[in-house]
Amino acid sequence: MNRQEILEKIEQSQMVLAGLGEDFDISRSLSREPGYIKGRKILEERGLHWLIPGWNEYFGEQSGDGRTAEAVNRLFSLLEGKNWYAVSVSCSRSIFREERVVMPCGSVLRKQCEKGCGDVPEEVTAGDREKTEAFFRKLSAGDCDGSGPELGTCPECGGKLIFNNIYAENYNEKGYLEQWKKYTKWLQGTLNRRIVILELGVGMRFPTVIRWPFEKVAFFNQKAWFYRINEKLYQLTKELDEKGCGIAQNAIDWLEQL
Repeated sequence: MNRQEILEKIEQSQMVLAGLGEDFDISRSLSREPGYIKGRKILEERGLHWLIPGWNEYFGEQSGDGRTAEAVNRLFSLLEGKNWYAVSVSCSRSIFREERVVMPCGSVLRKQCEKGCGDVPEEVTAGDREKTEAFFRKLSAGDCDGSGPELGTCPECGGKLIFNNIYAENYNEKGYLEQWKKYTKWLQGTLNRRIVILELGVGMRFPTVIRWPFEKVAFFNQKAWFYRINEKLYQLTKELDEKGCGIAQNAIDWLEQL
């Protein structure tokens, strides 16, 4: 299916559902960078996994790799004026849009207790970001004190505050649940509407978040059209053969060419 046909499908739709997958984690494009690999290894060895999404973004910015953010902006510009919603299993903060995006895997935009206690995670402050960037500058030079940046303490147990994302040992899911409720309510209104479903770079790490639910939406909605864009896992189920199109391409590359 060519570019113009895809754009026409989106234009003719009443609603658009987008799923952003692992292709949007910049770590894939940095996986051959020695400095990135070294820093990530240090974080993993010292139990600072919760900093990995931040390290991905920091190193990407320092290396001048802005393709992911540009692709995200291109997608949302394309959907401007439409009734749309997006689900992301990537932790990239470039994807975040307060009213239209739900990020079940978290990000570096909120912080939680390292033990997972407490209510809804707090917003990360400008001071937190400055401390984190200073930590990453040292990490880039091979210097890491092993404790990570100080983001504050939990008011309930006194434990350390860390970024609220899936890489945390005790991930607090309350950080995204309110937005998830809004998403599920929006999803209820898609039945019998002309809807285009864009599944972009979604693998099998979290299939119950996007991949399988999106297939279900397409299957039950007779007016749905489903695009699955993935370099390797682009195939559609037999039930969706007549309602969709699988495209064997990296999602970032696809958006750049759309």
